[in-house]
Amino acid sequence: MGRDGDRVRRTGTMTRIRRAVTVTGQAGTMTGERVDRDRDRAGRPRNARPRDGLGRPLDRTASGEPTTPDELHLAPGDALALAQDLIDAGRPFHAHEVLELVWKSAPADERDLWQGLAQLAVGLTHARRGNGRGAVALLRRGAAPLDALMDGGPHGLDAVGTRRAALELADRIEQAGLASVPEADLRLRLIVRLIG
Repeated sequence: MGRDGDRVRRTGTMTRIRRAVTVTGQAGTMTGERVDRDRDRAGRPRNARPRDGLGRPLDRTASGEPTTPDELHLAPGDALALAQDLIDAGRPFHAHEVLELVWKSAPADERDLWQGLAQLAVGLTHARRGNGRGAVALLRRGAAPLDALMDGGPHGLDAVGTRRAALELADRIEQAGLASVPEADLRLRLIVRLIG
């Protein structure tokens, strides 16, 4: 399309965004009443709604899956091991929460790595939720920081194997569709397997 078509598309998108903010934004609901946001002890916004096993918000009265507490502090190797256990159990959203906690507290030179690992877990979450396009995008984005670690990885991370598997899974989903991937294949090996 030409410029006019692009302008129409942008205008339509902005209208939908404005409408969504008006209906569900911080200012209130459609009736105009104030909506209080969930906040943590420090006053930062948090969504305290219960979540299902794939991290989707449930009704506030539902009983959901336990989430990772923000106060959890694990050594990087322990966090990788826990994330691996969660991925193996089919709970990549929860693995993402663990990896995100490490990402937020990691030294500056490791943050991209931990962000990438968290994105890989989100990619697996998208795949399990049936969002092939989101899965492909996040698997590729999460694999990118592993390029620099082609000699292995810190904390027992199998950077080479994880990167290869993430990109192969993304290609497979993109080429053959998400329906072609059995649930058992929606797992990634993050850590080096111990032989013994």
